[in-house]
Amino acid sequence: MISIGSWTAFALVSLGMVCSPGPNMIYLVSRSITQGRLAGVISLFGIVLGFLVYIVLTMLGLSALFLAVPYIYEAVKWAGAAYLLWLAWKAVKPGGASVFEPQTLPVERPRKLFLMGFMTSLLNPKIAVLYVSLLPQFENPARGSLLQQGAVLGFTQLLVSFTVNFLIVLAASKVASWFGTRPTWLKVQRWLMATILSGLAVRLAFDRRP
Repeated sequence: MISIGSWTAFALVSLGMVCSPGPNMIYLVSRSITQGRLAGVISLFGIVLGFLVYIVLTMLGLSALFLAVPYIYEAVKWAGAAYLLWLAWKAVKPGGASVFEPQTLPVERPRKLFLMGFMTSLLNPKIAVLYVSLLPQFENPARGSLLQQGAVLGFTQLLVSFTVNFLIVLAASKVASWFGTRPTWLKVQRWLMATILSGLAVRLAFDRRP
């Protein structure tokens, strides 16, 4: 079973990534402000389904594939490290618009809200990087089944993300207003996230799987 230290570290990484601006947060804030909290919650359940897809793929295929074909892991590892560095640069580059400026979205029916949330999550590159590149770093074959470790880590990320995003849906208008009037905090947050992402990229680049 996964160690408490690795579990805690992964939970903190998951918290840092879900708190950083991204497609899921932009969509939930915009949808909740435009159409109300219920629409935001329905969209959130679609996003959670996207997380579940990545969890299942990670549990049933990705870890085993990495162990069986090390070259695939190496390719994913370097691609993931490069993408993390790109995310870090994107967070601090000059002229970037604040993601807390919500977009005006058309009113949609519940079924479409769920589907749009699902697709937003499934096509979110941050989530892909988290599951494909970062999650294997916290697994240790010496501590037992990678399937079980992947399940624990995956559902930890799901719980952290659901909790944070649910709170964002409930307080969407206040969150957007608070961040929108505090440019200094936004700048600090961007540089902090860029530092974390860069550190993870370096760790990933030098990671060696047994």
